[in-house]
Amino acid sequence: MKRILLIEDDRALRENTEELLELSGYSVITAPNGKLGIQVAKENLPDIIVCDIMMPEIDGYGVLENLSADENTKPIPFIFLSAKTEHKEIRKGMDLGADDYLTKPFEEEDLISAIESRLAKAALLSRAVGETTSISQVSEEEMRTLHELKNFFDDNGEIVTFKQGENVYNKGSHSHKIYLVSKGVIKCHAMDEDGKELITSLSRADDFLGFTSFMNNIPHQETATAMENVELAGISKEALKTILEKNHTISLELMELLTNDITEIKAQLLQMAYSSVRKKTAQTLLQFAEIMNQKTEDAIKISRSDLASVAGIATESLIRTLSGFKKEGLIAIEGRNIRILELKALQYVS
Repeated sequence: MKRILLIEDDRALRENTEELLELSGYSVITAPNGKLGIQVAKENLPDIIVCDIMMPEIDGYGVLENLSADENTKPIPFIFLSAKTEHKEIRKGMDLGADDYLTKPFEEEDLISAIESRLAKAALLSRAVGETTSISQVSEEEMRTLHELKNFFDDNGEIVTFKQGENVYNKGSHSHKIYLVSKGVIKCHAMDEDGKELITSLSRADDFLGFTSFMNNIPHQETATAMENVELAGISKEALKTILEKNHTISLELMELLTNDITEIKAQLLQMAYSSVRKKTAQTLLQFAEIMNQKTEDAIKISRSDLASVAGIATESLIRTLSGFKKEGLIAIEGRNIRILELKALQYVS
C-alpha cells in the first residue's frame, strides 16, 4: 500500500482529504504545518507528498526547498495543493521542483488522478534506470519532466508576441516551431466545406501549441489566432526532437498529454454531433469559462460567433439559447460579457 504524506493546516480539509485518500486505498500520514511536515517526511519517507502552500511556521515552498536539499527526501514526488491560481505562482512551485499543482477547491478524481500519475511516473523512472526502490539515482543532467521542458522553453525559446486578432500561424504555412503559451488565449480554427468557421481547440498559458509532425515538415492544418494579447516562447522542431530523443520520460509524458488532447477533441466532436443545442451551448460556456478565467463566476468576454463555432451551431441559434438561459437565471448578459450564475444547473442542462 502506497503511503501519502498530507501537509495541510486546515483541519477540516485535512481530515476530509485523509478520509478520501484512505477510501481510495492509500495509507495516509498527516501534518498540520510545514515545520512538522518536514519532520514527518524525513522520519517516514512517504511515497508521495501532497502539501498546501499558505501555512504557519513554514509555507509549502519552504517545505519543498528543505526536502529537495535532503538526498533521502529529494526523490519523493511532490504535489502542491493551494488556493493560489496565478500562472506565476504555479510556475514558481514548478521551478522549485514540484511535480504537480492542484487548486482549491479540487475535484476528488483530479486529486486521485494526480497522485496515481505521479506514482506511476516514479515507478517508470525507477524501471528505466534499473532501480527498484528509489528514483534518486536518475541523472541530474536528464530533463525529467514536462515542467522542466516548459522551463527550457521559457529560458531558451524565442519570445514572440501577437495582438488580439493577429494570426500566430495560418493554415497551409509550414510548421517549423513548437510554442509554449506564456500569456493569453489562442484559438485554433478551420473552415468547413460550407465556409463555416469551427474552433478546434483553445490554448492558454502553459499549453503547447503548433504540433504537426516531428518526422516531416508538413504544413499546419488549421489557423491559430490570438483571442487576446498573447506571448509565446518558441523553439525549433529539430531542437525539440533532439531533447525528446535524449529524454524518454519526457517523450512519454508528452505522448500522454497529446493523447488527452485527442480524447478531449473526440468528446467535443461527439457533443457537436449528438447533443441538443441547449447542451452544446451550456458546455461551450463552461469550456470558455475554464480556459479564459480561473473562476467560472467571472465575466467571459467572447464573441457570439466564437462561442457558436466551438459549439458547432449557428450563431442565431446560440443567441436564442443564451437568451433562454438568461430568462432562466442561469447566466447574466452584460453587453458582450456573459457571467455564469448557476454553475451546477448549467452543467446538467440537457
